[in-house]
Amino acid sequence: MRNNEPEHIRALTELAGGNAVRTGSDATAHLTDWRGRHKGKAMAVVLPASTEDVARVVRYCRENRIAVFPQGGNTSLCAGSVPPEDDRCCIVLSTDRLRRLREIDAAADVAIVEAGVTLAALHDAAESAGRLFPLRLGSEGTAQIGGLISTNAGGTGAVRYGVMRDLVLGLEAVLPDGSVVSRLGGLRKDNRGYDWKHLMIGGEGSLGIVTAAAVKLFPAVRDSAHAACIVSDPDAAVALLQRLRARFDTAIHAFELVSGGEIDLALRHVEGLRAPFTPTPPWIVMIELGSSDSEAGLDEKLTGFLGRVLSEGMIEDAVIPASGQQVNELWAVRHSLSEANKKAGHGIVFDVAVRISDVPRFIRESTQIVKDHTPLADPVFVCHLGDGNVHLIAMIPREVVPASGILEPLVHGLQDKVHDLAERLGGSFSAEHGIGRKLADEMARRLPPAEMRLMHAIKQALDPHGVFAPDVLLTSKAESEPARMIADDDQTPPR
Repeated sequence: MRNNEPEHIRALTELAGGNAVRTGSDATAHLTDWRGRHKGKAMAVVLPASTEDVARVVRYCRENRIAVFPQGGNTSLCAGSVPPEDDRCCIVLSTDRLRRLREIDAAADVAIVEAGVTLAALHDAAESAGRLFPLRLGSEGTAQIGGLISTNAGGTGAVRYGVMRDLVLGLEAVLPDGSVVSRLGGLRKDNRGYDWKHLMIGGEGSLGIVTAAAVKLFPAVRDSAHAACIVSDPDAAVALLQRLRARFDTAIHAFELVSGGEIDLALRHVEGLRAPFTPTPPWIVMIELGSSDSEAGLDEKLTGFLGRVLSEGMIEDAVIPASGQQVNELWAVRHSLSEANKKAGHGIVFDVAVRISDVPRFIRESTQIVKDHTPLADPVFVCHLGDGNVHLIAMIPREVVPASGILEPLVHGLQDKVHDLAERLGGSFSAEHGIGRKLADEMARRLPPAEMRLMHAIKQALDPHGVFAPDVLLTSKAESEPARMIADDDQTPPR
């Protein structure tokens, strides 16, 4: 412990309250990511209970050059929610105690919620008001609204409702100088200058700490239909999606493509799951339709649709859940995949976005890349096919995971090849998981220099001392590469 750390801890305790500062073993859970891969060090974890407390803590840290790592539910997959394991003077600022649901306005379809409210709690609050908050993902019981905003989370419903950026009407945030900015009016139209909330959405806490948000609500789903289909390959899945869109348009709430290998991992490693098909086929599509019209008759319509495409040979088989319990069992498989991958071994996870029409090619070529470059790994896939987001997991079984000295260069080499493929297809190497510290160097290397200069200029303007989330999203290494930063060629590679 540094000589001045006890003084800082006493001061932070006075600013945030006696039960708001954790040190030693009490802080451990906040210093390790949920997969146990990244462990950090901090002199304390501070849990303010109000926006004013956050602002006071931030002002103190800025004055004393203490780095601040904002943290929500700590479900990051990109090492963005825990500090590094070095000797910098830093704290973790957790939003866990910012739990108030300030307002639900059903007439305006707006909810005002604090950053520490979990996604599941927002779902329940919206439902009790007869409304819907549509973001869905597997970690909804622990993922917090502030973290979901800061990483611009996506999930299974993005095909219908968009990503988090599309669901936010306004924010309250604490800036790196400790000032508070707030637009929580819940307005659908507001042209008062720059729309600064979009700097915070996806900013991963590097420009401001989100303390509250005004988010969109929607009419509750009164009728729904669900199905699992066997398709021969990803090309057939894309063709099925085209047909489904032509028939159901915005009633499509989810369209997920999952490889059989990924389904089998879930069935082996997560208790209580039921297989949609036995034996597991190579590719399964999961479909959800929804409508606010209780008389939409979606079950009957989906059944008829699937019967037609089955007779045409577009799908090989289909199951339609006959009860709410069977619906829950179907989607439990989908939402258990991250947990299964964590238990199965070391998954090298890719979060790529390409055009929907390019998803089959990406799957084919990345499968070959994994087989050629990392023969220890089995490539498995889960795709939000409706929006072109592909999660490739090169899964190395736990019993054959190599030592870190061998694993790390293996991971980096595979990452280069897979991201090169995404780039050739005009895609993105980061679709919904964020950048964190894991991909900060990758972003500095791959984005055009003009874009990197723009981002660094924004960071410098708002956080000139680098107090918030240092080396998260923007790495300081990029600033030491002037040749790259002032390169003349700012053109994105042609598609």
